[in-house]
This record gives sequence, C-alpha cells and structure tokens, in this order.
Amino acid sequence: MLIFVYSLCFVLLLKTGFFKLEIYMGLFKKNPFGHILFLKRFIIRILGALTHRRFKGFNKLEIEGSEIIKDLPDTQVLFVSNHQTYFADVVAMFHVFNASLSGRTDSIKNIGYLWRPKLNIYFVAAKETMKSGLFPKILAYAGSISIERTWREKGKDINRQVKMSDVSNISKALNDGWVITFPQGTTKPWRPIRRGTAHIIKMNKPIVVPIVIDGFRRSFDKKGIRIKKRGILQSMIIKKPLEIDYENDSVDEIVEMLQFAIEQHPSLLKVISKEEFIKEEEYNKKRQWEY
Repeated sequence: MLIFVYSLCFVLLLKTGFFKLEIYMGLFKKNPFGHILFLKRFIIRILGALTHRRFKGFNKLEIEGSEIIKDLPDTQVLFVSNHQTYFADVVAMFHVFNASLSGRTDSIKNIGYLWRPKLNIYFVAAKETMKSGLFPKILAYAGSISIERTWREKGKDINRQVKMSDVSNISKALNDGWVITFPQGTTKPWRPIRRGTAHIIKMNKPIVVPIVIDGFRRSFDKKGIRIKKRGILQSMIIKKPLEIDYENDSVDEIVEMLQFAIEQHPSLLKVISKEEFIKEEEYNKKRQWEY
C-alpha cells in the first residue's frame, strides 16, 4: 500500500513539473551520510502527510513548550526523551519541530509546515529495528543514525563493545544538525539511562533539550505503526535546555540529571503506588496488538 502511494505521488509530481523546480534547488546535494537531500525532503513530505491525522485527527497531540524550538541553533542540539513506541515518537517530533520552526507554537495545525522541512534532523535507532521492514527502511532515509545495541539484540540480552563508528556517526550528526535520542534504549518505562548518552554529551558538548511524552503507548502498537485505540490524548512536553557543566559534571551526575529531566528517575515511582503502576502496565498489555 505504501509503495502504491509513493509511486502515485511521484507520478503526480512529475506531471506538475515539480521536479523541474527541485533541480534548481540542488537535486544532487547530499548530507554527511550520503543521503540525497531532495529525496529526503520528498520522503518527509509524504510520510508527514500520511501520519498527520495520527496526531491531529484519530488522536490529539497536546504540545507544551515548543516555542523553545525556534530559538535553538541550527546544529549541536541533542533532544533526549523517554520512549514509548519504535516509530510514532520520532514521527511526532518531526511534526512538532517543523511546525514550531514555521511559527506554529504548540500546534501542528495546517500541514503546510512540511513543504520545506528541516533536513538536518536525525534520530538514534537500533540497526536491527531500522532493517525490519519496508517502512523502517524508508524512515531510516529520513534521518536514522542506526547503531548496534551493546546490551540487547533480537530480544535477547547480550554484552558487546561499543562500535566507535556508531559514536562517530552521532557526533557527525550533531555537527550537521539536531539529534533525537532515547537514552533508555527501550520502550519499557523506568529503565536505567544508558551511560553512553552521558559520554556523548561530555564529548560533544551539545545543547541538551529534554522531552517527555505520554499517550503513545496507549494510542499505537509497540512499533508505532498500527493505531491501537482512537480518541487518546497524547502529550509532548519540551523542556528548557539542561544546565550542564561539561568539564566538571561526572558521567553519573549527567545520567541522574537526564533521569529526572525525562521523568524516569526511580524515585518518581513513589508518586504512584507500586500496585497502581503494575495495574496500568497490565492494562496496556491487554490493549496491545499481536505482532
């Protein structure tokens, strides 16, 4: 179905002379990862059009703090967030970031903001996830920094060394633009922050912007592709950049700072009872699609 939609859009754009205009805008210009920007722009537009109603239609995305986005520099910005689905979280952020840059504060109304999207937005994702099907592969071209996880693969716990090429690619992406990362490395809540994120922060000294999301786990299946339930209120809170002393703050101190910033510190579990938390998790499992 997706292939048919992409092909139809491609033919329509050819007939309207769209590509003649794009040629003069740098048809073969590439980003540092070798992705053709013209093609990346086209993919973001199409995926944006196909997914917009997931956050402004079937369900409602409530946004807070997006005025921060338009004041950020063009490069060296790291967004850190809790994680609820493989793909919907990132797609929603692409919508919110581009809408904010187009002057829409806390709103993704009118999808015209994707006509000229910001092309130097990247997101960190597991390599095995981004190779798991046609949609992930297409999404990967839109901005994935695919890494090999050192702690888990194919549903099993592992223990392998960090690939320096993965670290280098994240630094390359930060030098070129903005990077979205999910430092827990899993969609399960209350999991520890991976220390590698703190090392990257100390090494690259980016502006670190925390994001807290909710409602995505209830709206979508784990992959973030199928709509599991309609009428869910999703939320995205974009917080002010963290104040980090890159020279003196230790890795452990930065890890703890991130845990509180994305509201995943173990102490926050005391806000709700353990029984209530378990009940909520069981409720989510019952509404989960089989895949």
